[in-house]
Formats: sequence, structure tokens, C-alpha cells
Amino acid sequence: MAAIDFIALLRAVNVGGRKLPMADLRALVGELGFERPETYIQSGNLIFGAKGSDAKLAARLEKAIAERFGFTVPAIVRKGSEWRAYIEGNPFAHDINAIPKMLHVLLAAKPPPVDAADALARYAKAGERIRIAGDALWIDYGAAVGTSKLTPAAIDRAFGAPATGRNLNTVLKLQDMIEARG
Repeated sequence: MAAIDFIALLRAVNVGGRKLPMADLRALVGELGFERPETYIQSGNLIFGAKGSDAKLAARLEKAIAERFGFTVPAIVRKGSEWRAYIEGNPFAHDINAIPKMLHVLLAAKPPPVDAADALARYAKAGERIRIAGDALWIDYGAAVGTSKLTPAAIDRAFGAPATGRNLNTVLKLQDMIEARG
């Protein structure tokens, strides 16, 4: 079986004293035998080639990061070939009021329950919108990022698992990077 490209989203790196330099992450991933590691910005966006399932690769990454850097980091891994589905499934794609840097896709190791959007709606401020699309939860923060009550803890409770999010600009950039790998 040939290696295929994967995208890993690491949660909460390079915040709150949890330093994980991207050059060190790429080196670690190379030591794991993953191929052609690339990172995008300093927030834990990783692309690599490997063999295995999303869950097994996430577990390997999480274990290696904990051993090397001394802290636990949830890793959400998806096949690169599946990434475009998030872009195409964006429930706010045709909404001219949705601002790409304020629109976030949130992913976890498992899909959100069908009632996750409703569970989060009680925390939403005026102008915030929440939708489920496939195995992703989308939040349009409008102007509320930084003042939102949709906290990581509330989102994790709604998912039933640790989740991490990326804004639409990052989602699109990761797609460009996957496509450039050929």
C-alpha cells in the first residue's frame, strides 16, 4: 500500500506555554516515518504522507508529541483526499455576510451528535450561527470572536470529544497545499 496524504490539526499548540515549533514538529513526523511533512503557520496544521487509518495516525502523533514535548495534544487527522468535502459542505458558502476569517470548521475524532448545534445555540451571541455538515461543525462567529461564549469546553461537550477549529482561510490554504503535492 502506497502512502497517502493526510492533514492533521493539532489543538492548542503555541498558546499558554505549550510551545511546539513547527520545524521540530516536521522533524518529529519525519522520525515517525511519515513522508514529506509540511506545516502551515504556527497553530499546528500539518500535512504528511503515511500509511494507516486516521485514528491510528492521530494516536501515533499524540504519543510522539507527548513523549518529545511533555504535553498532550489532541490530533485530528483526515485524509487529504477528503478535505475538499469540508469546503464543498460549508453551509455558509453562499452567504455574502460570512467573513472567511470569522467562519470556522470544527472537527473531532468523531462526528458531532445530531443535537450538537442545538446544544451550542444556547451559548451563541447575537449574530453567531452554528450548523452541522457531515462530520464537521461550522460556526460563523460574525463579529463575536474573542467575545464569544462558544468556548472550547462548550464545544467539546457538544461534540462529546476534544475538537479543534480552523477558519475558512486556513481550510482553503490546506486544500491548496494538498493539491500542490500532486
